[in-house]
Amino acid sequence: MIKKISAFFAAAVLGFCFCADVYALPDTNEPVDMSVPLVSAKSAILINAEDGSVYYEKNPDERLGMASTTKLMTALVVSERLDPDKAVTVPKEAVGIEGSSIYLTEGERITVRELLYALLLSSANDAAVALALECADSIEGFCALMNEKADKMGLVNTNFTNPHGLFDENHYTTARELATVGRHALNNELIAEIVATKKATVSHDGEADARLLVNHNKLLGKYDGAIGMKTGFTKKTGRTLVSAARRDGLTLIAVTLDAPDDWRDHKAMLDYGFEHYEKRVFYKAGEYSADIPLSDGYIRSVKVINTLPLALTVRKDCKDFSVRVEGYSRFLTAPVKAGEPFGQVVITADGKEISSPLVVAEGAAGKTKIKRNIFQIIADIFR
Repeated sequence: MIKKISAFFAAAVLGFCFCADVYALPDTNEPVDMSVPLVSAKSAILINAEDGSVYYEKNPDERLGMASTTKLMTALVVSERLDPDKAVTVPKEAVGIEGSSIYLTEGERITVRELLYALLLSSANDAAVALALECADSIEGFCALMNEKADKMGLVNTNFTNPHGLFDENHYTTARELATVGRHALNNELIAEIVATKKATVSHDGEADARLLVNHNKLLGKYDGAIGMKTGFTKKTGRTLVSAARRDGLTLIAVTLDAPDDWRDHKAMLDYGFEHYEKRVFYKAGEYSADIPLSDGYIRSVKVINTLPLALTVRKDCKDFSVRVEGYSRFLTAPVKAGEPFGQVVITADGKEISSPLVVAEGAAGKTKIKRNIFQIIADIFR
């Protein structure tokens, strides 16, 4: 009897092993990086906010619904077209909108800035409609502006049919393209300020500070370096999230679409990025220098220095980098002045490049007092 039970459990275990291929390691001799984050999202991406470099991805180009992360694009279009201090009269079309709301009333006066805070902190759909109709004659007209903006960003798998993100089959994006929208949002000073705010108050019917707005982003104040962005949810699209965090000069943007466990997903992706990448300063401004031969001068050479910092985001285990000076003649002819341009210095590391113009550090007068024969001059030029 015991043998039969043992055989049964052995068969069950074997059966489970053959069925549970989700957890099986790939059939390859290549090493598996167990530090790569496992995410619940159907689609996800982690990028460098500065240059768009991708550090992690999972089905990043699949078209999916974006829910209220839509409002990042709404805010971008509004901020480019409306003065934030402009007072808006709320139209009846913006009252009683389905979903999240700050309960705008027809005819009330409220500024664009306040509506943007409501849009991005409380995810207010009524604020989205009020802003859209202040920018355009209709929701359709505003969506045309959103899609025009998307085209200018180079987005080819994104389409907007509303300013708030309520479900529509023709309202979609991808994780990769939503990350691009996030990059633009972070580069907008007003939007970056708003999404990093935990709480704010706005007026109601002329009464200041009558409405309390609380940011839905759970990472703010709880994740080291979190600087906000936007949440989203509908029953049909699932949970969507764009988050950003900054540490030691490195800014990361994470995006998930249809993610049952989005907060954990984002923490895992951001942790992975900060664990493996860093913003490395190779030379501060003026720190790199090179001696350049000087013809007909009081001295044999002059020093040139970089005018800009030379910094790149690289893998933390990146040890090799190269330095080259380009775009110049082999020597300078006296007289030269301090600040005179002289080519550029280029740093290459981890497959990336950064450059800075070079300038003469100190001037040098003409008519040499150093007697050199032709061989010494040639040696100076090629040393």
